[in-house]
Parts: sequence; C-alpha cells; structure tokens
Amino acid sequence: MFDLIIIGGGPAGYVAAERAGHKGLKVILFEKKSMGGVCLNEGCIPTKTMLYSAKTYENALHGDKYGIFAEKVSFDYAKIVARKNKVVKKLVAGVEGKMKMHHVTVVKGEAMIQGRTPKGVEVTCGGESYLGANLLICTGSEAFVPPIPGLAEAGDIILTNREILDLKEQPKSLVIIGGGVIGMEFATFYNSLGTEVIVIEMLPEILGGLDYEVSAMMRDIFTKKGITFNLNSKVVKIEGNKVLFEKDGQTQSVEGDKILVSVGRRPITKGFGLENLNVELFKGGIKTDEKMRTNVPNVYAAGDVTGFSLLAHTASREGEVVVNNLTGRADRMRYNAIPGVVYTNPEVAGVGETEESAKTKGIAFKVAKLPMAYAGRFVAENEGGSGLCKVLIGEKYGEVIGVHMLGNPCSEMIYGACMAIEQEMTLEQLQEVVFPHPTVSEIFKETLFAF
Repeated sequence: MFDLIIIGGGPAGYVAAERAGHKGLKVILFEKKSMGGVCLNEGCIPTKTMLYSAKTYENALHGDKYGIFAEKVSFDYAKIVARKNKVVKKLVAGVEGKMKMHHVTVVKGEAMIQGRTPKGVEVTCGGESYLGANLLICTGSEAFVPPIPGLAEAGDIILTNREILDLKEQPKSLVIIGGGVIGMEFATFYNSLGTEVIVIEMLPEILGGLDYEVSAMMRDIFTKKGITFNLNSKVVKIEGNKVLFEKDGQTQSVEGDKILVSVGRRPITKGFGLENLNVELFKGGIKTDEKMRTNVPNVYAAGDVTGFSLLAHTASREGEVVVNNLTGRADRMRYNAIPGVVYTNPEVAGVGETEESAKTKGIAFKVAKLPMAYAGRFVAENEGGSGLCKVLIGEKYGEVIGVHMLGNPCSEMIYGACMAIEQEMTLEQLQEVVFPHPTVSEIFKETLFAF
C-alpha cells in the first residue's frame, strides 16, 4: 500500500515524487517512456541546448563587433544534435538519481487505473496490481496536429516538436505553421544556422498571450534577420512540401524542405483508465480546484493534463501544492505570477498582466517603459542590440501587476518580477530595493522611476 501513486514522470510527477519522498511518504511513480517527460526529453531542455549552440555560433560569427576576430566560423549540425542528446541523457539520469535518493519506487511501463476500492485507488502495470491512498495524475500533453487536408499524405515532410529534434540533417528551408513559443524558438534556431524560415500565423501577431508591443518588436528584429512572417493567415491545405494559406482574401502558397506543425498542445486524458474514475473534465483537461483536487476524493491532477497552464514550472509548482496539502501544510495554487519565457536570441520574458489583459479585465493601471539600453551592462554586452522593459502598476493600490521584457538575459531576471507580483509589492517598496551594479536587472528598477 502506497501513500501516493503518481502516473507520469514529467516536471509535475517527478517533482511531486521527490518532495513526497523527502517528507517520508511511500511513493510509487509510473512512467512509460523516459523520466523527465516531454520537457526534458522533447521540449524545454533539448530545444534550449540547441538554441545555445546557435547563440554561440552567432556570437562567434559577429565577434568583430566586440573586437574579436575569428576566421572560417562554422558549425557541425550533427554535433549540435549529439550534444543535445548527451545533455538530455545526463539530466534524465539526474532525475532517476533523485528518485532513488528519496526512496521513490519507479516502474517503467504503462499504468492503467482500475478504479477506487474500499482500501484506495487501484492501478495496474505489467500484470501487477498496486494500491494507493492517493493518486496524482500527471500524464502531460501532446502536440496537437490539426486536420489540415493533405497533411497526413505529406509523410516525413511533416514534423512536430518531437521529430524536428531528431533530424539528421539541417533543412535548407523550413515552413512553420504557428507563431507561438515553440514555433518561434525553432524559427530562430534554424534562422541562425542559415535555413530559410517562413512562419505562418493565424493571429494578427506572433506569441499570442504575451505583451503585444514586445511581440511586435521581436517580430521586427527577426524579420531583419531574414525570417518571413505571414500573419492573419489560415492554412487550408498541404500539397507535398507546399503549404497553401488564405491571407487578405487570397490563397497563397510557400514551399519548404520540411514543415513544422506547431499550433499548440492538448492534454493526454486517454489510454490510462481515467474513465474508470469518472473524473470531471474541463476544456479538454482534468478539472481541479486550487489544491489540485479533482471531483473524486483522494485523486489529484497536476501539469499539462489540467489544460490550464502548459508550462513546466507551473507543473512543478502544482505537484508541490498536492504534496504540501497531503503532508499537513496548507497550500493553494496561484496563477497570477506565472512567468512566460521565449528562449530566442534576444530573449522575451513576461509575468502578470499585459496591457491587453488588464484592459479586458477592467483593471485600471499605469504603465512605464524604457529601452534596455538604460542599463549599462546591457550596452556593454549587446552591441547594437535593442530591447524593452515595461512595468504595469495598478492604479488603486500602486502594486506591480505586470512586467514584460525583451532583451538578453531577461529569462534570468524575470523571477524578481514574479516575486514582486506574488508578494503584492508596491512601486515605492520596489524603488527602495538595492539592485547590484552593473547588471542588466537594473533596467527593472530604472523603469520603476519612469512613472
């Protein structure tokens, strides 16, 4: 009998298992593929590893801007992929090591929920039956492939985030359907290496949900780098390596050696016996409350399977909320300070309300913004680079409600804004915080004094 059964070894599952094991619970975790889930094996880590290789190549290629001259700068695509695989393998082993350290039983195989019994929840795997007092479902999500005519017939020309990571050769041209985070990260990676990249996006701007002004600035930067964007464009058909789309009332077409379909992800709720629990679903995912409880007693869900915030760091925090409540610490999930990052070059990061979301919700706010060049460290390390820091302050209480940045290394800075929003810090309180000099993070404080 286990205190906690976890199905899925991604960021929600393995973090919950680690925390629960550390607190003395008897835990068993089922994972049918590799520990780490999509994030570690097919998403966050492999893409960032490859993006760093591209950034290193770009820096070497343009080193003359910093007085550094290198001859015959080149790259080896196969070695970039090989290093990505090495990094993933190392980190998967690290997760497995954590499970052993915290005495978590890990079963490799497909778990099947049989239902509730008087003693707890029953799960089977490989002919064995397991009982748990509590069940945490962390089955994650999968790439959504829309029913576009001709897509199925295009064969291996069509890629999702999974297949593109294992390409043996760099494509000379790439058409990306979808201008979201995943699409833009692959767009900038291949653009950096010299691939012709064309992005087709149905919305009027890329990176929907992020700050509109920042997204537009980013698109302008990458347009100058050679990426072609087709906005307000709906893909209607695929003919071999040709993508047909409607734009401004006309049908147009583009061609690519490969076509990446990157239009979002959907929760995985089938194939593991969820129907045997009569768990309530909402918008394709498992419905939970602020403690990640489902409508079925002692059954929880965390991560992408909820369909709410499909981010690895959200998943990990949701898993922690479950374990905290199981071990006597009152906790609840809050989504007002979840950061979003796009690991392109330059990076984009944001947290809290955007101008657009605040207006939609009827929140009165003030906004201030400054170019990243107001930070001396940014100028020193980004020759000719541009960027922006934008801060939103609520008019009623004067608290920070949103921060949005464009420029390196904003992915490493945004956590400070997350803390400010989480703690409901006011403009005056933040103005009194001492920032280290010289750092790019000072742009946050400088913007606070622009109000």
